[in-house]
Amino acid sequence: MSTAHNPFESPELPSLKESPAPRSSTWVWWISGLLLLATMINYMDRQTLANLKVRITRELSLSNELYGNLEWGFGWSFAAGSLFFGFLSDRISVRFLYPAVLLAWSIIGVLTGFCSDYKSMLVCRILLGFFEAGHWPCALRTTKIVLDSSKRTMGNSILQSGGAIGAILTPPVILMIVGNNEAAGAWRSPFIIIGSLGVVWALAWLFSTRADDLPAPKVEEAHDMPKDSGFLWECLTNRKFWTLVPVVICINLTWQLIRAWLPAFLQEGRGATEKTALLFNSAYYIAADAGCIAAGAMTLWMAKKGMSPHRSRMLVFGFCAALTALTTVASVLPLGPGLYVVLLIIAAGSLGLFPCYYSMSQETSERHMGKTAGLLGALAWLVSSPMQSVFGKIVDRTHSYDAGLAVAGIAPVVALVALLFLWPSETVGDRVQNTEG
Repeated sequence: MSTAHNPFESPELPSLKESPAPRSSTWVWWISGLLLLATMINYMDRQTLANLKVRITRELSLSNELYGNLEWGFGWSFAAGSLFFGFLSDRISVRFLYPAVLLAWSIIGVLTGFCSDYKSMLVCRILLGFFEAGHWPCALRTTKIVLDSSKRTMGNSILQSGGAIGAILTPPVILMIVGNNEAAGAWRSPFIIIGSLGVVWALAWLFSTRADDLPAPKVEEAHDMPKDSGFLWECLTNRKFWTLVPVVICINLTWQLIRAWLPAFLQEGRGATEKTALLFNSAYYIAADAGCIAAGAMTLWMAKKGMSPHRSRMLVFGFCAALTALTTVASVLPLGPGLYVVLLIIAAGSLGLFPCYYSMSQETSERHMGKTAGLLGALAWLVSSPMQSVFGKIVDRTHSYDAGLAVAGIAPVVALVALLFLWPSETVGDRVQNTEG
């Protein structure tokens, strides 16, 4: 077909629309800060129930097993949400998906404050888990886009530390709202107030980003990337993926069990007052946050000294796994300074595991990173969540939290063994590529 020039057409000129200026490093770390705040809100909405567990179970006449069922329901819906939003984040720009997901879980958090029985609480908990799961695929895709590989573990440390900050702030916020009010229904206001924070974050995110900052993943070209239909096959044949399956299950088992039961362990298992238990819960997550940031900083320091990123992650992961195993000591200690110190050490180790894991998970797939992260998260929740009900059943039968606590901290050691024996050995090319990235 002829393509003769039309004399009445204007000649081709360079586009008058300027390309957007490249983003500065300040903007990159500002976005990392917003990711931290999103994780903080995520954990505040989630942790409000655990911090008010004793009040709620008494007022609604719930056994420990039923409370465990609430966490189980949350976990399985979180698994479903991880898959759903993992696939969605590989197709839709996280600039719009992220705030939509955050607003959805915030609304559910507010509605939890209006629950009147076990069934309504379970429904809210299930919906909360589903929408909160969208946070991680969106956040990990964001760090993948805005941070290079050498800075990604540090960025993921900032992202993950938001969980600790949220857990740190939740107890004092609850104490400020509830105080010494022992009246029925006093626990409802924290859910409503904390759930309302999502609106502020969503506005800050939309004003801080533009469409080209976080574009939707491009539809793959013929020879560029594998097709979506090959995702499951890629997982089945990906050794790194299968290595990370036991890893993510084990580290989540430790973190989630302690997250859900620590306030009750201190109050009902060791005789601490509600105020003391809540304030120590904040201290616990301060230590966890410090451990998370320290883990990222150590891998960054080792990489700058010439160590390969994977080797530095493995060393940090192993050290953190050893710290979490101290739950075997905490389970036999009475209430007092010794118990508090050991629990703080466990906190640092248990959250320090996650930035190492996240950086490894980001190396499993180029095209399907969101789906891979979602599937790994789903498997972790599917396996670990029923353990919440088992934990509660053991407490109901034995009237003790000690056995469950002791076993919970051993899981990351199993994860370390899996990494040592199953993760593919690095080649010289891998080391050069990772160092240059």
